[in-house]
Amino acid sequence: MLPSPHEGPARARPPSPLGPSSWLLPDPGDDETGLVGFGADLAPETLGDAYRRGIFPWPHDGVAVPWFSPDPRAVIGAGGPHVSRSLARRLRTSTWETTVDGDFSSVVEACRVRPGEGTWITGEMVAAYQRLHHLGWSHSLEVWDGSHLVGGIYGVRVGGCFTGESMFHRRTDASKVALVDLTRRWLEAGGALVDVQLPTEHLARMGAVELPRRRFLAVLADVRDQLVCMRVDRLPVRRLAVTAATGARAV
Repeated sequence: MLPSPHEGPARARPPSPLGPSSWLLPDPGDDETGLVGFGADLAPETLGDAYRRGIFPWPHDGVAVPWFSPDPRAVIGAGGPHVSRSLARRLRTSTWETTVDGDFSSVVEACRVRPGEGTWITGEMVAAYQRLHHLGWSHSLEVWDGSHLVGGIYGVRVGGCFTGESMFHRRTDASKVALVDLTRRWLEAGGALVDVQLPTEHLARMGAVELPRRRFLAVLADVRDQLVCMRVDRLPVRRLAVTAATGARAV
C-alpha cells in the first residue's frame, strides 16, 4: 500500500526514555589525553548519560572500559560534509541506494570484522549498541548496491547531535557516501552537527572541523534535549550529487 501524500517520508521513531545511570561519570575536565576514567558498565542508562556529557567508551585490551572526551573534537556542522569533485562524480553516476536502520546488526558486524586489522568493537560493545538500537538511541545507515550491503556507518543520537562510532566500505567510496548521506539526512531533519570524535586527515578532507572540547560541550548542552528524527526510507545516492566541491562551516 502506498503512503498517503499527506503522511510525508518515513522517519525514525523517537527514542525511549532512559532512567538514571547507576554510575557517577566524571566531567571531562581539562586533561590533555581526553581520558576521563575507567570502569562502569555499558548499560543503556550509562551510555545515554555518557553521550549527553560528551563522553564515549573506547575499549582497550587488558583494562576496564576507558571513557574518553577528546580535545579537540572533530565535527561536521551546519555546512554539511565536503564533497570532492571525484566523489561528486561518483554520486552523479551511482546506482546505489541508502537506508537508515535497514540492517543495523550487519553494519556493526562489518565495522567489527576487518580482516588483518584489530578492533575495539568487542562482543560486549556489540550487545550494548544493539540494546541502544532497540531503544531508538543508536542508528545505522546502509549503502546498498541492489541487495548487497557495500558500506555503512552507525552511531548514537543525543538530541541534535549524532555521534558516529564506526563506518566501513566494501566498494570504493562507499564509506564516504555513507557519511555524506547520514549527515545530509541528519541536518535536513533539524540536527545541528555530526560528531566524528577524533580529528584525522581523512575526516578533515570530508569537511570535519576541530572544536575545542569546551566549545563542543557547550554546543552539545544547547542541543542535547532536541528531538531529531531523520528519514529512514530507501533513497537513491544520486540525489546527493553536487556540481562542485563544497565545504563545511564551523559550528
